[in-house]
Amino acid sequence: MDPVTNPFAPGAGTPPPELAGRDDLRETVRIAVERVRRGLTTKSILMVGLRGVGKTVLLDRMRDDAEAAGIHTMRIEAPESRSLPALLAPQLRQALLRLSRNEHARDLGQRALRALSGFARALKVKYHDIEVGIDFAPEPGLADNGDLEHDLPALFEAVGATAQKAGTALVVFIDELQYVDEEEMAALITALHRCAQRRLPVTLVGAGLPQLRGRMGRAKSYAERLFDFPEVGALPSDAARIAIDKPVREQSAAIDGDALDQIVRETQGYPYFLQEWGKHAWEASAASPITLEDVQFASVTAIAALDESFFRVRFDRLTPAEKKYLRAMAELGAGPHRSGDVAEQLERKVTSLGPTRNQLIAKGMIWSPSHGDTAFTVPLFDSFMHRIMPGNDWRE
Repeated sequence: MDPVTNPFAPGAGTPPPELAGRDDLRETVRIAVERVRRGLTTKSILMVGLRGVGKTVLLDRMRDDAEAAGIHTMRIEAPESRSLPALLAPQLRQALLRLSRNEHARDLGQRALRALSGFARALKVKYHDIEVGIDFAPEPGLADNGDLEHDLPALFEAVGATAQKAGTALVVFIDELQYVDEEEMAALITALHRCAQRRLPVTLVGAGLPQLRGRMGRAKSYAERLFDFPEVGALPSDAARIAIDKPVREQSAAIDGDALDQIVRETQGYPYFLQEWGKHAWEASAASPITLEDVQFASVTAIAALDESFFRVRFDRLTPAEKKYLRAMAELGAGPHRSGDVAEQLERKVTSLGPTRNQLIAKGMIWSPSHGDTAFTVPLFDSFMHRIMPGNDWRE
């Protein structure tokens, strides 16, 4: 079929043609945001899930939903190399400049911008990557102590008061939240807690890998009472079928039922894989409808594409010792696995493998569902490890 009209275009954070199976979670966030705007108590929401389940796409759609409802938002992605203050400062400045256009909130908005000036100047000594435009001179004593856990709550209070006066809310959307340093995470939690205590309309909608729950708890013991952690996983079969079938039909084409069933089985309902299989099945089909034979051929090309992109990008970041650890995990299956079982595969002591395991967790390749357990953060990565490191040479 015509590749120009192929509805499927898998990519990092690329919106799918049909966001199936996520309506309930979007409604949960909509309700939470509206409650915050009205000054009602609600928890911030942190979505957790493996790679490729569509957390980034969902986060962006939720932001669009909030903006359409007249909510002010800011959106950041937390890379491994930047500090949280550096990421927040320019986004807060933009949000405050927008809020300051409201006649009722102008004075409070300008005060919040003065707080931001003091915040940035005081903390630049510690966080050298802070770069933000200064619109007003700092107000002495306002968010300028140089202590992040003291200054960030004061800054959020000033921002929240501005949003409240403007009759709106500020929702902070943060992706890859698991990469935020725990000390900085503690300050963010404290700031959100302060706003919740004063019923100021500031809340967080975040997304991260499953280890985010544990990181939040370690940063502040009361985090579990401030956040809900909905899990974003593979789509149920009905939603997975819709994610493929509806975009195909919207292009005046069709896909056979057995072909659709095969895609759902091969992908296990993971959204990124659904897009990859959909793309290759479309390209494999000479004409509508897409058949089971087309999907079987597409499976070969889809897996090859994943191996060279989705999987390989992560694999190439690993040291030889880390690759060997993951290959030992793959030998045991999809997981999760006991750390002792992985060590047994490597003929090593558990304690000697601790640093390697910790490095893999820091890189977001594995996580610990419970004490002593280890699981992949990337779906189907065990199969990839068998393909990229076949046989038993890896044991040497």
